[in-house]
Amino acid sequence: MVAMSDLEDIKQVKYRYLRALDTKKWGEFAATLTEDIVGDYGSSLGEKHHFTDRDSLVEFMRNALPANVISEHRVTHPEITVDGDEATGTWYLQDRVIVADFDFMLVGAAFYQDRYRRTPDGWKISATGYDRTYEATMSLKGLDFKLTPGAALG
Repeated sequence: MVAMSDLEDIKQVKYRYLRALDTKKWGEFAATLTEDIVGDYGSSLGEKHHFTDRDSLVEFMRNALPANVISEHRVTHPEITVDGDEATGTWYLQDRVIVADFDFMLVGAAFYQDRYRRTPDGWKISATGYDRTYEATMSLKGLDFKLTPGAALG
């Protein structure tokens, strides 16, 4: 029988992962991951984004989402299965990435496929990645786009 607290704890670690990613709190982001995490974020510009350790994955995210890049990641509809100290999860993702310096915005959706492991420090993500259902890019021109105070992090 699965304890409801396990399901809640797994949801919390996923939400923390996304909050830390979007607020660029890299220590908190790293704390949601096992040291041997496997990350697969597909490819862009001909470069694969596959990782087999926490340090490499965190460094990639730190470089991909510097202070001038605004991101918003939302997950819903979790399907979580717990089997002892291991779990799997599928999440529906909606995301947005804004790079005002390059007059660029990406809006997309995907399904995250995660694995989780119970550790002495609680549940952590041991594998993560997503399959895109769509991705649209657009110019910010004509959108009356402006950043409000506090919108830029870093």
